[in-house]
Amino acid sequence: MKTRTGMALLTGVLLGFQGEAAAQEATPPVAKVEPVELVQHGDTRTDPYYWMRERGHPDVIAYLEAENAYTEAMTADTRALQERLFEEIRGRTREDDSSVPYLHRGFYYSTRYREGDQYPVHVRKRGSLDAAEEVLLDVNELAEGHAYYSVSSQSVTNDGNLLAYAADTVGRRINTIRFKDLRTGETLPDVIEDVTSNLVWANDDRTLFYGRKDLQTLRSHQIWRHALGTPVSEDVLVYEERDTEFSTRVSKTKTDAFLLISSSQTLSTETRYLDANDPTGTFRPVLEREPDHEYEVEHFGEHFYLVTNDGAKNFRLVRFPVGSSGREHWEEVIGHRPDVYLQGIEVFRDHLVVRERFEGLSRLHVRRWDGSDAHDLVFDEPAYVASWSTNREIDSSLLRFRYESMQTPSTVYDYDMDSRERTLLKQDEVLGGFSPDDYVTERLTAAARDGARVPISLVYRKGTRIDGSSPLLLSGYGSYGSNREPGFSATRLSLLDRGFVYAIAHIRGSATLGREWYEAGKLFNKKNTFTDFVDVADFLVAEGYADPDRLFAQGGSAGGLLMGAVVNMRPELWRGVIAGVPFVDVITTMLDESIPLTTFEWDEWGDPREPDDYDYMLSYSPYDQVEAKEYPNLLITAGYHDSQVQYWEPAKWAAKLRALKTDDNLLLLRTQMQAGHSGVSGRYERYRETAFQYAFLLKLAGLGEPLTME
Repeated sequence: MKTRTGMALLTGVLLGFQGEAAAQEATPPVAKVEPVELVQHGDTRTDPYYWMRERGHPDVIAYLEAENAYTEAMTADTRALQERLFEEIRGRTREDDSSVPYLHRGFYYSTRYREGDQYPVHVRKRGSLDAAEEVLLDVNELAEGHAYYSVSSQSVTNDGNLLAYAADTVGRRINTIRFKDLRTGETLPDVIEDVTSNLVWANDDRTLFYGRKDLQTLRSHQIWRHALGTPVSEDVLVYEERDTEFSTRVSKTKTDAFLLISSSQTLSTETRYLDANDPTGTFRPVLEREPDHEYEVEHFGEHFYLVTNDGAKNFRLVRFPVGSSGREHWEEVIGHRPDVYLQGIEVFRDHLVVRERFEGLSRLHVRRWDGSDAHDLVFDEPAYVASWSTNREIDSSLLRFRYESMQTPSTVYDYDMDSRERTLLKQDEVLGGFSPDDYVTERLTAAARDGARVPISLVYRKGTRIDGSSPLLLSGYGSYGSNREPGFSATRLSLLDRGFVYAIAHIRGSATLGREWYEAGKLFNKKNTFTDFVDVADFLVAEGYADPDRLFAQGGSAGGLLMGAVVNMRPELWRGVIAGVPFVDVITTMLDESIPLTTFEWDEWGDPREPDDYDYMLSYSPYDQVEAKEYPNLLITAGYHDSQVQYWEPAKWAAKLRALKTDDNLLLLRTQMQAGHSGVSGRYERYRETAFQYAFLLKLAGLGEPLTME
């Protein structure tokens, strides 16, 4: 075992558990260890499970595998239900489906699946949709021999001849870049290992810019330049981000005129630019970084366009001539609006499209460059998601966008920005007799304890009783300003068709109601995220949407932090909770600069090296707040190769809960030993994981077969 200093000093560890045979008899693993004394700002505590972070140690592997065996034993009675659910989910899926082709530089690109395949096939056609198909990448072939495989990104040169792609074979988001000559089908000898998925070609069609990360912290800190056909050892370091609170990435403007290197952390951005025709040139700052200034850059004509929060909490849009970034050169295009959150732009030859949030819902705003003919795309469902799709061609009057709701499958349209006509290109097909008219979507608001109004999106099948007798699954996230959108899920139908109501709580910490809504759920306001979720749950019970004895909750990653907090706050409220890859050991993680995410998230959670931050974070940290009391049924998932939430956080949390909880409810820890933060990679394996989780919920709800409803 290693010895570490800092928040947790490992002085000695003993491991003991009942073993596989006992686990098969449904005896939970027991971790017996010597307590580790922790001293921080005068607060003395113990962390008896710190040893679990010893990645690769045989005792750690054995313990996780014993937990997995125990989980399998305790869910053995649901295996038949799991199989039925898996077949239902698979049966709703058109297995030979394909995406809508998009046009770029004379080729139509798309992705398709073959029946029975786990992974996609990326293809294109030259000049016409009737042309012969050319296979770019068959991911099924690439994935052979790998328990996990994901093509993280891919990029084709402007001339259409070469493909660069990044692939992750572990799930830890550490990639290898390879190159393919699309004229011959040959895989080229250039191989670049241990990189990010971030890659982009310069306009000479032989120079690739790519990102590297610190392999310890996984912080993306360098941008390199590779000339095709030369040794990787001769690659040139173009930019290195030395501030450990920032990460960096490279991109290209839609016009293909400029390469951009952006560095960012929670509250600040800095972007550099370079003529994409001059790949060996020097990157120059668009704007130097400033505290509390966040911005994104796009290019059109003679100007850079800046989505900026300078003097605009909900962001505004300005432009200035390329090379003249001083604020005296700024010209406002769209001013700040306190009730509209400006999230991004898409540029076309004659039009500007703006992605916004208004009254909690996504919105697409279209206008000509002179500001005339301004209008919003209008949708008639109470809760929905509208976002642009792939729009690679700038010389077009067609906006391709995607629309879905909690009862309407994902639908792709082309929108003529001149005539305002929509053309339906594709709606995802849901097999098995599905009709959106069989379901009901509602948009509600609940009063939080401090008077804030929290939006709720929910869906249920027609005929489901809204009289306090139906099980309800409440989902939430509430961090980073990220939004849980009210989108469609074909897999979710297996719950709805058995009488579940499904709801999303758009709690503070998201940006559902704009930037202020986000800031009201971070740092010293973080507890609003948790109390909002509890208040939404109480509201749904009071209004008859949920059976108080069959109320369930689900959240993942930072949403798993939410789950950990609310089961500590109100354990009696929940019949069962699914916490996916949960960020629950807040203090220990945020004190450890050697692991991913820590350094550039102090502005999200707080910096526990500061006494006030430490005390506040400690007061809600799920792992630290576990007590000797009754807890609901819990299913906790982890990914052994998780790069975002290290596997030991859920493992430690489960062990501490197992030691202290006073009830006989289920406590299950399921660690995917061949996966990372996003779970397993094959589509059928993902279906099986969903079926497993749904079986957990349905067993506790006392439901099995789909209900017959009028």
